Amino acid sequence: MIFLDKNNLISQFKLRGELNDYRHKKEYYLNEIKKDSTTLHQLFSDKQNLIQFAREQYLMKRDNEDIYMIVKEKTEEE
Repeated sequence: MIFLDKNNLISQFKLRGELNDYRHKKEYYLNEIKKDSTTLHQLFSDKQNLIQFAREQYLMKRDNEDIYMIVKEKTEEE
């Protein structure tokens, strides 16, 4: 029974490890959902927050303005 059937000791340890991995992933995704829900609530509660988010994340601009992106060059030390 310890080594011969499908519920042997080795399989049980592998399954327990997979279960722990899935629990950690579940915890991570629940935290991400909570964080995203908070962000969505903030965006839709205030129009100014929504405009700021769109301008920063998606580089949206108004018709009468230009956007310049400043990108630092990587040095040999980095």
